[in-house]
Amino acid sequence: MINFLHSELLWLLVLLLPLFYFLKHNKKSYEALFSKDVLDKIRVKNRGFNKRVRNLLFIASAFFMIIALARPVINRGEIKVKSSFINVITGLDISNSMFADDVYPSRFKFAKKKFYLFLKDIKNARVGVIGFSSRSFLVSPLSEDYNSLDFLVKNLSTASMSLRGTDFLNALKAANDLYQTKEKKAFLIFSDGGDQSDFSKEIIYARKHNIVVFVYAIGTNKGAVIKTKNGVLKDKSGNIVVVRINENIKKLALKTGGAYMRSTLSNRDMAILSSAIKSRFKAKGSEINSIKDTIELFYYPLLLSILLFFMANFSLRSMKR
Repeated sequence: MINFLHSELLWLLVLLLPLFYFLKHNKKSYEALFSKDVLDKIRVKNRGFNKRVRNLLFIASAFFMIIALARPVINRGEIKVKSSFINVITGLDISNSMFADDVYPSRFKFAKKKFYLFLKDIKNARVGVIGFSSRSFLVSPLSEDYNSLDFLVKNLSTASMSLRGTDFLNALKAANDLYQTKEKKAFLIFSDGGDQSDFSKEIIYARKHNIVVFVYAIGTNKGAVIKTKNGVLKDKSGNIVVVRINENIKKLALKTGGAYMRSTLSNRDMAILSSAIKSRFKAKGSEINSIKDTIELFYYPLLLSILLFFMANFSLRSMKR
């Protein structure tokens, strides 16, 4: 049975009816001035289609184009597909230091770009996103809709948030709450490492709750200042704050069985990190989805529409003196 995936577009066919009416009842001005015998004598003969036929071809072309846009298909039932996946929670550091520009255009915007590349490389995974600074908040629960995830992260606004401080323990707790399972959990962090030197509490918590931490560290050893509306960020003593990458966070990744990577300009680094995550986690989760088995037919009316359009345009009158 033939169905249309976008049947609402068939209403456009109604717009063709006035064209038929106009074509049938419209007469050329000179036909009203001369009799048929006189017209037969003065009319120039041609080898191509006359104007009325070409107009009919245009209308027929539009008709089949609308049919093609409505997507005709033949339904052949449903197919049961079993899919397996891994779960990965990603954490985006949105503290003040992530807005330093030692990594172009800023550490935070660079992290967004790398997150997009991560989505392209991870595949067969459900990805969740949290943002964190001194507190954590949910951006998206675990999802396979990568387009929505990319949209949410690209449009993540930090204008109304408190960005002071970086609480990694709070981020770990937020990631653990999203999983709601006792099995081994993957947590990928995009951060400059904050300013703490001791990650022992975070390591103990991660081990207790089977969280394997992967860190993608963004920043440079040289560091940079943090620009604000009033100039640059200063401490309580009035000194300009220079933020540098904190490699102490490497301990959190390595001692929980994960991996640590410094940021690079290469697009391959996220593929390597994705492989590291996949190698430590086997696809255990599975679900059965129903997919409609259809045969697309739109290209037949589309080809016919194009053919009629070219016939109407290029079968022009061949005038003879």
